[in-house]
Amino acid sequence: MEPVTILMAQLNALLRSSIAILPQLAVALVVLVLTWLISRAVGALMSRALDRSRLRPSLKELFLLLSTILVWVLGIMVAAVIVFPGLTPASILAGLGIGSVAIGFAFKDVFENFLAGIIILFRREMRIGDYIECEGIEGKVARIAIRESHIRQTDGQLVILPNSILFKNPVSVRTDQSHRRVTVICGVAYDVDLDAAREVITEAVRGCATVSAADHPIQIFAQEFGDSSINFEVTWWTGSKPVDIRTSRDEVITAVKRALDEAGLEIPFPYRTLTFKEPLPLARAGAQDEDDPAPTPAQRP
Repeated sequence: MEPVTILMAQLNALLRSSIAILPQLAVALVVLVLTWLISRAVGALMSRALDRSRLRPSLKELFLLLSTILVWVLGIMVAAVIVFPGLTPASILAGLGIGSVAIGFAFKDVFENFLAGIIILFRREMRIGDYIECEGIEGKVARIAIRESHIRQTDGQLVILPNSILFKNPVSVRTDQSHRRVTVICGVAYDVDLDAAREVITEAVRGCATVSAADHPIQIFAQEFGDSSINFEVTWWTGSKPVDIRTSRDEVITAVKRALDEAGLEIPFPYRTLTFKEPLPLARAGAQDEDDPAPTPAQRP
């Protein structure tokens, strides 16, 4: 047979087979349309049910996504069986299992972040609005998505952090409790009565509006012998947000400085004592030794 005849015969066979499966394709298309409608209905029902729950918004989005994916997987499997009658659900699952290995290696980081995001969403310790610190990144949790989390830093910058970093590394939740402890160091001179200084500092800190003295004690400890002062460790509790910490530290330092000044207690500057191997002659400015010769015209300025 001539090549043209062979080619035409193959095209005719392909056309007949394509026409033969048109009914299956039409039914499969109808199944996909029904799958789309069912996924919309399931999503609406899930949304109504989840709105009545107390789950965080990110968890609601996760459940909606998983329910939609499940409906579409079932619909695509049914459509594939209709188009290819030789397929069975077992063979499809086996094929998915083999393919998932290759896909897993190709998209390892994507799946790692996805699974880490699911685990993070179920955490109760880290919520949207908390201030956290992880791997040198500190800020407010603005959003927790499936693969990434959005951290809004205090200077306004937005950091998009992969969930695997939050899952595999220690995370400090700054606002897990409503109050945090703040510490500053305050030094007084060596000749100051330490008990009197401690009392003045305590009363100054207690009088600050940002200090939570009712629920947590104010602690003043003599810490060390400094180079020019006795250093006190001044500790108190205030709000846990970064702006609360800065505001309270400013108020406490100002109040302690004012109270020590009013009590006549010195906050010393660092003192330095210089020694020389040989004594240095001291001369009064403008004075001239009588034994010194008068300057020549060339030496005069």
